[in-house]
Amino acid sequence: MIAAQATTSEAMAHRPERPALDGPHAGIEFYRLLTGCEPAEADIRADADFDRHVLASILAAAVMDGGPVAERAGLSEQEFNDLLAGCFPSATLRAFAWMPKPASGIDDEAIMVRDLLLAQRSTEGDVGYWLAAMVARRAMEPNHLWEDLGLRERPELSRLLMRHFAPLATRNTGNMRWKRFFYRMLCEDDGFVMCTTPVCTQCNEFDLCFGEESGESRMAERRREFLRGGGDHAEIDGRSV
Repeated sequence: MIAAQATTSEAMAHRPERPALDGPHAGIEFYRLLTGCEPAEADIRADADFDRHVLASILAAAVMDGGPVAERAGLSEQEFNDLLAGCFPSATLRAFAWMPKPASGIDDEAIMVRDLLLAQRSTEGDVGYWLAAMVARRAMEPNHLWEDLGLRERPELSRLLMRHFAPLATRNTGNMRWKRFFYRMLCEDDGFVMCTTPVCTQCNEFDLCFGEESGESRMAERRREFLRGGGDHAEIDGRSV
């Protein structure tokens, strides 16, 4: 009994503490805990590094939204844990059993987008599976998709889709906005026509489908606002931000 109590006490002493995920800088802090660097400093030249950057960015964006991180990212609690263990083994964040369970199931629209992506995968393994669910869930958010994925710019989203879902991504020959493109593909696969005008350039909603998607990333914007409010020497946990 004494030995068992000692073992339990030792395990609790080494159990990772729940990280602070509050405040305007939570997304950047979470990304840094996962990767060891700032989002702006990520080296994504290698595909494996790019995948880790994308996964960390999506999780950081989910943290910024508040609520259950796994649900906001489109993953089950087990998938979330598997992702952390498989892609960020050196991070201090592990075993998220403390995360609150989502109150509802997966949105029907998110399921349709997820299944569309899964049917068009061009890579094997868990990363592509996780990304299909994560992209589909984040597509339900109101901003440009690359923004709600926490990415730094739209070309990162295009690279993600071309890498992991190439058969689908290559069909976007007109560089349509990715959310609109997903729904167009869903409609066409079901035999429906989403557009009332046969020629895109003659459509009154052309800008909704093909308009510019440039802008400042969510985490860069939060960083700028944080520094504006706290000065250039603002710090978190003793570290300059």
